[in-house]
Amino acid sequence: MNIFRLAGDMTHLFSILVLLLKIHTIKSCAGISLRTQELYAIVFATRYLDIFTSYISLYNTTMKLIFLGSSFSIVWYMRHHKIVRRSYDKDQDTFRHYFLILPCLLLALLINEKFTFREVMWTFSLYLESVAILPQLVMLQRTRNIDNLTGQYVFLLGAYRAFYILNWIYRYFTEEHFVHWISMNLLSLPLFVAPPHSPHVSAYKAMGV
Repeated sequence: MNIFRLAGDMTHLFSILVLLLKIHTIKSCAGISLRTQELYAIVFATRYLDIFTSYISLYNTTMKLIFLGSSFSIVWYMRHHKIVRRSYDKDQDTFRHYFLILPCLLLALLINEKFTFREVMWTFSLYLESVAILPQLVMLQRTRNIDNLTGQYVFLLGAYRAFYILNWIYRYFTEEHFVHWISMNLLSLPLFVAPPHSPHVSAYKAMGV
């Protein structure tokens, strides 16, 4: 694992901690898009289908559990917590996120490394993650009233994607197998760049949290 990859993972983790801090301490989810959080929950659920069947390292398994558990817990808090859900502004969070899911799934069916269920779901998660932030950005544009924690959360998500771009570039120049598939993954980068998809599926997925 290179330094850019580690920095990306840690920045992603910090973004989650900031959001959980906002929810637990302030008991508020104001300014947070439930639709983006639901998309991230789908991303991690489809990406980590191998969590109970493949063990690579304690770090890998721990990060997978954190991302899965935190994404679903955030969705639960925003939907069902009797105090937190009152602060959710559903009138501003109107982006039709389900329109993002089907195109990403179709793209994953057409462009993937190997046509198996797990591989298609893995590829789908990469494509969906690249657009999952859209409902959040639209909501922030509409409200124009961003508190510090929400701003930090969005900033850290952007930094996480930036570090992954650097990780991608670094691996492109240091790992030969990145050369022949890199152009395919450009199709999955309409907003933030998703983590690269290696032809060495088992090795990359093992590291790919």
